[in-house]
Amino acid sequence: GALPPSSRGADRKRRVASVHQRDALMGAGPDVSTADVAIVAYKAGNVRSVSNALSELGVNAQVTADPERLAQATHVVFPGVGHAEAAMRDLRQTGLDQVLQELRQPFLGICLGMQLLCEHTQEQDTDGLGLLPVRVSRFPEGEKIPHMGWNSVHGLSGHPLFEGIRDGEDFYFVHSYAAAPSPHTIATCRYGIAFSAALARGNFMGVQFHPEKSAEAGRRLLANFLAM
Repeated sequence: GALPPSSRGADRKRRVASVHQRDALMGAGPDVSTADVAIVAYKAGNVRSVSNALSELGVNAQVTADPERLAQATHVVFPGVGHAEAAMRDLRQTGLDQVLQELRQPFLGICLGMQLLCEHTQEQDTDGLGLLPVRVSRFPEGEKIPHMGWNSVHGLSGHPLFEGIRDGEDFYFVHSYAAAPSPHTIATCRYGIAFSAALARGNFMGVQFHPEKSAEAGRRLLANFLAM
């Protein structure tokens, strides 16, 4: 489960100290120099931290809601924080919902962005983009909600998104809703119940955790995405 507040500081120090070790284990990572990345601009986007993480990889992503620019990009990132209903309302009002549904390049939804790729979320009884035939539900009572902190990700399926990342690697989560494991699950996590840490269907991929806040493992995952 997520770490209690009293242990997070010490745990974070251990993780920072091990970054160089994990960098050596994971290798230099794939070449991302040809990636032309667009980050979807909408009201629920956690744009700055994702943009900064991509910059650390040497990629200057453009934040845009322009349909032509989104269509031309080699890769599209769809971050998300906040509430599903407000986010989907904004996407529908701007017509971005239809634009995103028609994209054919590698597409990565992050946190709420992953949940919005699904057909429905229990949060405010909201229909998503329907790109993944998966339903999202609130965590059951029993564990502290939201699920917040580092947690291990398992069952890595051999999907290119997790190339060079060991099974059981830790990623950083902040969420109250989750997708149950399904045929489209490519990684799982456990917090009281098992849930999908990552989903994929064709060019559409989503991660429930925040790779931009997940140290070296998160950087490697982003680099893997950009190398697709």
